[in-house]
Amino acid sequence: MANPKAKNTQEYISFFPKWKNHFEAIHKILQTTELEESIKWGAPCYTLKGKNLIGMVGFKNHCAVWFHKGALLKDDKNVLINAQPGKTQMLRQIRYTENETVDTLLLENYISETIKNEKG
Repeated sequence: MANPKAKNTQEYISFFPKWKNHFEAIHKILQTTELEESIKWGAPCYTLKGKNLIGMVGFKNHCAVWFHKGALLKDDKNVLINAQPGKTQMLRQIRYTENETVDTLLLENYISETIKNEKG
């Protein structure tokens, strides 16, 4: 399914009514961080000092939060998925299906750890 190019995060969210509640919860958390928001590869991307750290993406059967350096996260809750084992080395994602809700506390912790890792 080809998606039109979004100009900003709100427009991206509007392209995925199925994931609206998920995206709004994720976006609300990301807005409280020091990360800079932009659109890269047609989807919201959050950076620190120009480094891609987190992405928000929608698909037909799930939406996800991408952690570009997710392999470095502790993942004590075992929620991070490598979507392309053997191909993707660092990228990990938390996926949500329609009947799942965003665990905001868990997500906040993973985002916080991502930022701390980037700062060293």
